Amino acid sequence: MEYSYPFSPDWSTTEIIDVVRFFEGVEQAYEKGIKREDMLSRYRRFKEIVPSQAEEKTVFREFEEASGYVSYKVVKLTKEQEDGQLIKM
Repeated sequence: MEYSYPFSPDWSTTEIIDVVRFFEGVEQAYEKGIKREDMLSRYRRFKEIVPSQAEEKTVFREFEEASGYVSYKVVKLTKEQEDGQLIKM
C-alpha cells in the first residue's frame, strides 16, 4: 500500500524510525500476525517518543486515515494477551 506514516518534525531520525517500526508492527498484526512481546516492545518505545495521550490519539488517527489500520485495537489486544501469543487482527 502507498501511504505515508505520521511523524513530528520535532522527532530525531532515530525516533522517526522507531515510530515507523511501531506502525509496521500494527500492519503486521493485521496482515500476518506479530508476537506479543515484539509488539509490546515497539509500543513501549513509541510511548517514550509520544508520551502524551492526546498526541498518541492524534498520531493514531492520522495513521488510521492513511492506512485503514486501527492502532488502538492492536495495542489493546496486545495488553490483554499473555506472553508467547500471536497478535492477529
